[in-house]
Amino acid sequence: GDIVLLAKPVTLTEGDRVTLTTDVPVATDGTSKPEKLLYAVSLPPVHGQIEHINYPGVPISTYSQLDVVAQKVSDVHDNSRGAGKESLR
Repeated sequence: GDIVLLAKPVTLTEGDRVTLTTDVPVATDGTSKPEKLLYAVSLPPVHGQIEHINYPGVPISTYSQLDVVAQKVSDVHDNSRGAGKESLR
């Protein structure tokens, strides 16, 4: 079926960590199996990384909608000087 993705921008400043919730990325494909919906990080954050909260410091390139619902995924700013704000879209 068709996949619908809704996303709100998240803005981080130096050293911030934001846990992704269904307010940020939420997708549906018309089924009732969120564990089957996978996100792929095609453009990683320039000044940080996407991490699973059980493995801090380790960047991930995929995560599921179930991970988002369980609040297990974070966008982490690397605290680099002069990086300013960065948005995840």
